[in-house]
Amino acid sequence: MNRLAGEPSAYLRQHAENPVEWQPFDDAAFAEARRRDVPVFLSIGYAACHWCHVMARESFEDPAIGSYLGEHFVAIKVDREERPDVDDAYMAATQALSGQGGWPMSVFLTPDGLAFYAGTYFPPHPVDGRPSFAQVLSAVTEAWTQRRMQVLETADSLAEALAQPLLQVSVGAVELTTPDTPDWSAGASCAVLALARAQDPVNGGFGMAPKFPPTPVLEFLLRHAASSDASSSGAVAFGLAGRTLSAMVHSALFDQLGGGFARYSVSADWSEPHYEKMLYDNAGLLRVLVHWIRLAQAGGAVADNHTQDLPERLDVADARAAVEASVGWLMREMRLPTGAFASSLDADTVIDGVHREGASYQWSMADFTAAALSTFAAERTLAAGHLVAVEELIVQQRQDALQLAASVARSMGVDGAPALPLNPGRSLGGQQRASWLRIKPALLVQRAHRLMPSRDDKVVASWNAMLMAALAEAGAVLAEPAYVRAAVVLGEYLQSVHWDGAQLFRVSHEGTARGIKGLLEDYAACANGYLTLYAATGEQRWFEFAGELMAALESEFIADGVVLNHNGASAGPSQGLHGSRFADPFDNATASGVAMLADAVIAWAAYTGSTRHLELAHHLLGTVPEMARRAPRSAGGMLGASLALAAGPREVAVVGPAGAHRDALVQRAWASGSPGMVIAVWDGVGAAPVPLLQGRGGSPTALAYVCQGMVCARPVSDVQELGKLLL
Repeated sequence: MNRLAGEPSAYLRQHAENPVEWQPFDDAAFAEARRRDVPVFLSIGYAACHWCHVMARESFEDPAIGSYLGEHFVAIKVDREERPDVDDAYMAATQALSGQGGWPMSVFLTPDGLAFYAGTYFPPHPVDGRPSFAQVLSAVTEAWTQRRMQVLETADSLAEALAQPLLQVSVGAVELTTPDTPDWSAGASCAVLALARAQDPVNGGFGMAPKFPPTPVLEFLLRHAASSDASSSGAVAFGLAGRTLSAMVHSALFDQLGGGFARYSVSADWSEPHYEKMLYDNAGLLRVLVHWIRLAQAGGAVADNHTQDLPERLDVADARAAVEASVGWLMREMRLPTGAFASSLDADTVIDGVHREGASYQWSMADFTAAALSTFAAERTLAAGHLVAVEELIVQQRQDALQLAASVARSMGVDGAPALPLNPGRSLGGQQRASWLRIKPALLVQRAHRLMPSRDDKVVASWNAMLMAALAEAGAVLAEPAYVRAAVVLGEYLQSVHWDGAQLFRVSHEGTARGIKGLLEDYAACANGYLTLYAATGEQRWFEFAGELMAALESEFIADGVVLNHNGASAGPSQGLHGSRFADPFDNATASGVAMLADAVIAWAAYTGSTRHLELAHHLLGTVPEMARRAPRSAGGMLGASLALAAGPREVAVVGPAGAHRDALVQRAWASGSPGMVIAVWDGVGAAPVPLLQGRGGSPTALAYVCQGMVCARPVSDVQELGKLLL
């Protein structure tokens, strides 16, 4: 019996009508495999995944495949977004067994959950040396029945190898008093130079196709460029970040009409997006865009030796427009009635029962022509009431409309063929921009009548916490109170729904939390998010809740001197999850959970003055030099955290009666890009809400206190003086 119909996961429900007897990942499924003495077929994917849809249509909807799986296997479906711990464990096994990874992931397990064969997408018929799915099933069945001992030996040896991480994060590896404490700034400079060698100087970004947004690396580059002691590598970092952002914002990766970034580009020039839109990508890139605006407005490191390269660095006005478009898309298309945000939009649009990748976003020359004619229609209607040659005017306006459509099509890379992707990489020139802005409203009207991709309404704690921080910071830096209000509503949802007073749940559906306890990234992202929300609002409740999360992080995710991705309660079921529990410090699409933890610990130390947490931060970041040497493109999160630590961390306390004067000081503080800086605002009346503010109340006028490395400068009341202290 297929058991997925009652599951809240949109991805699992997509497979509830398959002729496969799918089971969720639980004890009952593995018990059934042991009872029948058959292997497990584990399929892992997510709701917005195009190739997951393809394999479902080709294989999982085939009654013959369903019958064979039912006879010879126990088939289990996993939503990787609900269970990243399961995904991580079996992705490591898949990469070890096949040399590649991705989704859909297809893994064959013993009844005890040990992987012995794996791959990704398998076609319905053999193609280019890749076996068909039916051939794979037959071969696995033959191996299980005829060569069982060999299969079990493979599974045992792989499990033993994967039980130990490639790089283990210890919290007792560094003594602050020793001369071996890393020079964070020097390590960052070396990483920047390595990234410069890896850049694509023509298209922006790093490496070749497929191109993913390098979000954690961009955040690191901006932190390095903003560091007061950044040498010439700071200018290089500024240029690398600016060109990559420009390439993405001005390409088809960014939805030029509706806003929001797609997951990645199939092509190196960002022109062929893989169309799913993920909350985590857009939360991270929103924060990066805000940090770019802040740094560029402050003057930044404007000189670098790559000015001849294309694309140009992102213009501040275009960055602001991208922020506005992204927030607009998030609020319009991703926000749920509860105030939380959905996890993704699908890559495919279902039209007449057929999945069509990107169909909602693609444009043809005929579409542009129709939009141009619509643009001119109002003028034609007005002209009809005047004593003019109306027929002659209609002919002239039609010619003008066709010229407008052709101009937009050329600038966007459409040259007569239908449904070509937008042209990547560079901002539009004056006439091109004018043409685009003129025709854009008509294109939006066209899109409003199109079928749009389905949305996965699952709420993931870590991704929503990342967005909460990005919205709060965007509102504070750009003086947009509506952004902060949205962050507050989101914070209230996560606290009331995902936190039961003792533990944080990773996912919720329709306002109800369910499933596994939060993983390291969930707790750490939430701790960071609530500290940022406190900084933006000054509300003590958010600081206090961040403290609860910090206590849970220390007690549950650090054991025997090492950092864990999950505690035993998160893993479940009792059988079936094999792999390392140790936290991986390297980034994926987002900064690693360890990097998020380090950022949270540094901010907590700054707010509380806790030397114990400052020491913990040093320990957490002890692996950074080795990571930067091995793989700087995957170490952006940890490198960025190391710069926050190297900066002091810097603390800004603004105290005094509310009003224009205090607001000006606060706004100036938010304009500083100092890595890891924390901000606390208080009216100075009653008990100080956080330790950083203690002893600083009672002033009749607003004062700003700037501290760095636990040493404070004299308080200032002048905005310009504050600016000098923040340089």
